Amino acid sequence: MNAVTDAATASVAGPPERLKLTEIFLSLQGEARDAGWPTVFVRLTGCPLRCTYCDTTYSFHGGQWWEIDAILAEVARLGAKHVCVTGGEPLSQKRCLTLLERLCNAGHVVSLETSGAIDIAGVDPRVSRVLDIKTPGSGEVARNRWANLPLLTAHDQVKFVICSREDYDWSRDVLVQHRLHVVCDVLFSPSATQLPARTLADWIVEDRLPVRFQMQLHKLLWGEEPGK
Repeated sequence: MNAVTDAATASVAGPPERLKLTEIFLSLQGEARDAGWPTVFVRLTGCPLRCTYCDTTYSFHGGQWWEIDAILAEVARLGAKHVCVTGGEPLSQKRCLTLLERLCNAGHVVSLETSGAIDIAGVDPRVSRVLDIKTPGSGEVARNRWANLPLLTAHDQVKFVICSREDYDWSRDVLVQHRLHVVCDVLFSPSATQLPARTLADWIVEDRLPVRFQMQLHKLLWGEEPGK
């Protein structure tokens, strides 16, 4: 193939697909069904929400452009089977769907942490979608996309971050109304700066609520250390 043909082929193929990333790192998964597994975290930049308890505000802006091929190569170099695509809100970048598909094609066990404010219908069905439902205490309850709930399967997970007793009662009502525990795993987490973990645990036990209590394992191990 000569240079003219090469250039013509590249023009037809278009430029390489890219995503803006804040960081890629290897750690232990600290939350949800895969807690404890060595996991590569791919943190995409940008989020349209501003939750009161957000602990990744550094991912709202900045970041660097990465070609998807380069992301896959770095994930492979880090050497873990589990991969978590997170943010920010990863689905705010449309090419996130391509990344998720290609990670699955490469044989990884893939999870997606998403705010629940964006349509999840296009996510590869091999991906475990960890869907936040925003409580009133988050300040973003109006952004919940309720049309996502009928799309959930047993492969997915739903997470509530609880800030107060009012949040707990609200979340319990949503759980019962939508029978979420029948569909998939449901996770209740305390907002670390607003609600003692023991208090939330006691409420769940008292109500015999069919949910999984969770704390952020990575913070128990490493605190707020970057890249963990």
